[in-house]
Amino acid sequence: MRKRTAIIDIGSNSVRFVVYDGTARLPATLFNEKVMAGLGKELAETGAIAADSLAMARGALARFARLAREMRVHELRTVATAAVREASNGDELIHAAEALGLRVELLSGEQEAMAAGMGVLSGIPEADGIVGDLGGGSLELVRVVAGTVTDRISFPLGVLRIGAIRARDENALARTVSRMLEESGWAGRGKEMPFYLVGGSWRSLARLDIHLSGYPLPVAHQYALSLERVMELSRTLANLSKAELKQIPDISSARLPTLDDATALLIEVLAALGSTKTIVSAFGLREGLLFARLAPEQRREDPLIAAAREEGARLGRFAEHGDLLDAWIAPLFANESEEMARLRHAACLLADVGWHANPEFRAERGVEIALHGHWVGIDAAGRAILAQTLYTALGGAMAAPDPLGLLAGPEALHRARLWGLTIRLGQRLSGGVAGPIRRSRLEIEEGALKLCLKGHDKALYSEAVEKRHKALATAMGLESVAA
Repeated sequence: MRKRTAIIDIGSNSVRFVVYDGTARLPATLFNEKVMAGLGKELAETGAIAADSLAMARGALARFARLAREMRVHELRTVATAAVREASNGDELIHAAEALGLRVELLSGEQEAMAAGMGVLSGIPEADGIVGDLGGGSLELVRVVAGTVTDRISFPLGVLRIGAIRARDENALARTVSRMLEESGWAGRGKEMPFYLVGGSWRSLARLDIHLSGYPLPVAHQYALSLERVMELSRTLANLSKAELKQIPDISSARLPTLDDATALLIEVLAALGSTKTIVSAFGLREGLLFARLAPEQRREDPLIAAAREEGARLGRFAEHGDLLDAWIAPLFANESEEMARLRHAACLLADVGWHANPEFRAERGVEIALHGHWVGIDAAGRAILAQTLYTALGGAMAAPDPLGLLAGPEALHRARLWGLTIRLGQRLSGGVAGPIRRSRLEIEEGALKLCLKGHDKALYSEAVEKRHKALATAMGLESVAA
C-alpha cells in the first residue's frame, strides 16, 4: 500500500479533511469531507468563536482524527487559519485537537498566502498574475510569476466579515478595499494581469456562471470570468431567490448565504487592483502545503504529464508504451508548438485507458476520461483536444463528438484526429509492446507517408496494419508506403 497523506484544515468557514494518494506531483484525492462550522461568523462582533461553532468543530475533529487512523494515514497535518489565529478563545479548539492527538500548526497570514500561491502554481504552473485566496476570516493576495511566489499579504476581508462592512452604507466596501490596498501598496498592481480565484465562495460563483451560461464543460478549474461578467452575475444574484439558487448543481447550500458578499468583494478587489480577468484555481492552501514540501525537481514536473502517466499505468496494459508512442509519433509533427506537443504526449500516455471497456464504448470512455478526469495544467480547449485524440485512437468516427466542437477550434481538433490515427496505427503494428515501436519509424518523403520496418519486423505489416496506415496517410493528404 502506498503511504497516504492527509490534511485537516481548520478554516474560518469550514473544517475539512482531505486524504491524498498517488503520485507526489499530483496526488489524487482519496477522501474529502467538510463541516461548515462557521468559526469566524461572530468574530468581527465578539472577537470570539461562537459556542455552537466550537462544538461543531470539536465533533468534526474527533471524526476526522478517527478516520485518519482507520484509513492508515501515514502523515497527517492539521492546520488552522484566521479564525483560530485571531479569536480570543481559539486556544480552546487547539487544546481540543491536541487531546485527540492532533498537533495544530497555526498558520500566519503570510503562511496562508504562501500556501495559496504555491497551490495555484501546483495546478497552473504557468500562472503569472495575482492570486486571491478568499476564506471566511481573511483574504490573501499573492504575486506569482515564473513558477515562484514573490510578494504576499493578508487582509481582514474574509467573506464572513463582508456583510458587516456592507451594512454601514452602499459604498463602505469599496472605500474599505480601496483604502487597504492603497495603504499596503497593492493598489493598481493587477493591471493587465489575470486574478486567480481560490476559495469555495469564488469557485461557487464560477459554477453559477457555468450553469447560467450553459457552458458545456462543468469543470471549474481554469474557468475564466471577466470583470464585466462578474458584475452581471452580481446583478443576477440580486434577482435569484434562495430556492432558485438551491436548484443549481454543484453549489453547496452552505455557500449560498455569503455568495453575494463574495461577489461584491471580488468586484471591489478587481477594481482596486486594476485587473479585468479572473481564472479559477481548484487548488489552494492544502495543495500548496503539499507542493511546498516537494523537491525542486519534483515541482518542475509537468502535472498533466505526471497525472497522465499515473493514470495510463493504472488503466493501461503496457506501462512504457505511452512514452514510446510519443517519441515514435513526434517526427510527423515536428513543427507543433510546445503546448500542442505536451497535449500529444498526454494523449499517448492515456492511449490505452479504454481497452477494458466494452468494445462498443471504448471511444466514449476516452472522451469521458479526457473531459472529466482529474487533470490540471490544462484548459477546456486542451481537454477537448485530448478527448478528440483518444476518441479517434480508440476507434471513434472522425467527426468531433459533442461538446468538443464548442471547446476547441476545428484546426486543433483536426490535428488531434491525426494524432489519434497515428496512435491507432502504432498500437496495431506493435500489439502494445515495446520492440516493434523501437525498431520502426514513420517519415514523410516525396508525398508519401512511409512506415519503415526491418528484417523480421516486415511480417508485422498485416492487412489490419496496412488499413490503418492508409487511413492516416489519406487524412494527411499523402500516399501510404511500407518500406
